[in-house]
Amino acid sequence: MTNLIIAEHETTCLKAATLNAVAAAQKIGGDTHVLIAGHNAQGAAEQAAKIAGVSKVLLADAPQLEAGLAENVEATVMNIAKNYSHILAPATAYGKNIAPRIAAKLDVAQISDITAVNAPDTFERPIYAGNAIATVQSSDPIKVITVRTTGFDAVAAEGGRAAVEKIEVPADSGISQFVSRQLTKLDRPELMSASIIVSGGRGLGSGENYTRVLEPLADKLNAALGASRAAVDAGFVPNDYQVGQTGKIVAPQLYIAVGISGAIQHLAGMKDSKVIVAINKDAEAPIFSVADYGLACDLFTAIPEIVELV
Repeated sequence: MTNLIIAEHETTCLKAATLNAVAAAQKIGGDTHVLIAGHNAQGAAEQAAKIAGVSKVLLADAPQLEAGLAENVEATVMNIAKNYSHILAPATAYGKNIAPRIAAKLDVAQISDITAVNAPDTFERPIYAGNAIATVQSSDPIKVITVRTTGFDAVAAEGGRAAVEKIEVPADSGISQFVSRQLTKLDRPELMSASIIVSGGRGLGSGENYTRVLEPLADKLNAALGASRAAVDAGFVPNDYQVGQTGKIVAPQLYIAVGISGAIQHLAGMKDSKVIVAINKDAEAPIFSVADYGLACDLFTAIPEIVELV
């Protein structure tokens, strides 16, 4: 039994989600190989070789893989898929873009968003916005899986000494074409990998209030900024700030929810956080049901006072 991890990376370095996917593979058992598909991605391959528990790194390096187009990555995986019992990818935008194509080409049912491994053929995954957990057993010869990163603690990024092997890359599929990419540059930690998140909801009233009230606290804590869907829909912040079932799934060490009522959609994206602090003037707000610490008061008074004390 051998597992293949489709790594998410930025050419010179791995993204943290890959370490969570490796952790899931190690729960399954057997050898773990990591695929680095990209262009001039030797740096990412060398990092992958150092991951604890990885036995081999496969480097697929070609210009047509530079943009991470799903069609080209899928064709690369299909060249080696028969060598593996399990093919895993993080349940991120990148992984969700690639894994379904691989499952379709293999004619198997994808197992999405797993949060636990009960056996090599049996997995747990949340359904109904996390209000129920489904146990899924698969008899497919090759299991294609996406891994909810918050369900598995990341393995150590150092300690391994895996060999790096270059593999053949199929020609460009020609089905899709990379046009452009717009990157958001932040002076604070990335939302998906931050250890502290300060998140705001509709209770802030406006985008100006969001910036004025939350940014000083996030700066003091070196925290990422997040938001509820209601705040995003109201135009307070861009949609890449959104935490929730249709946004980003996070599990930081500390999650501070400010002016967020706690709709099921939002709770599904943050309830696995290690410590949750809720600040809301409505003492009956659902967010308090998952909070470790709650402050039922006016956020416009509470947050500036907290900033002064931090």
